[in-house]
Amino acid sequence: MAEASLADLRAERPVLATHERFEGKVWNVASDEVDLGEAGEVTRDYLRHTGAVVIIAMDDADRVYLVRQYRHPVSAECWEPPAGLLDVSGESPVDAARRELHEEADLTASEWHTLVDYYPSGGSSSEAVRIFLARGIGEVPADERHVRTDEESDMLGAWVALDDAVDAVMDGRIHASSAVAGFLAADHARRSGYATLRAADAPWMRPEATRLQR
Repeated sequence: MAEASLADLRAERPVLATHERFEGKVWNVASDEVDLGEAGEVTRDYLRHTGAVVIIAMDDADRVYLVRQYRHPVSAECWEPPAGLLDVSGESPVDAARRELHEEADLTASEWHTLVDYYPSGGSSSEAVRIFLARGIGEVPADERHVRTDEESDMLGAWVALDDAVDAVMDGRIHASSAVAGFLAADHARRSGYATLRAADAPWMRPEATRLQR
């Protein structure tokens, strides 16, 4: 296989009908009747998702910032990088990442790069995630910090050596997909001397038709 051909392709199939099955606070569930050509017509149920950003905030000592947050569907308090939904109309992904880093970690960053993009569950959700590497870390002044509520109200935060975070992923102690993808990608970037980093606004194959913004 030629190296240039090893890439996902935008390849939409005709949608004959869409049925909105559920409309929730954060995302919706839809059923599409899809024409696969010779393979016939099928119905596919999926989560219609806004997309999300994740931030690997790394300081000069190669430590990354993690938060521990309750995740109800898996009944666990998970260690994860700061993250959030792309649900603000007109807000760019990197600006959303800046906002989430401020709100969840009380941190700022002067240097932003795209680290890795992924689909957490392309067979059942339209969610696309972009993970940023944020460096040049500073602290948000105490009087400008975000007041966290709901599951975020008792969220813990900690700086952890990147090597220790990678070990926790590989040992099966950390399970969040954002942590698995983010920490392994950050380790790969570091080993390359950060040559693999892309611009913060690099092209992104994010499903356009499923953006649900407020």
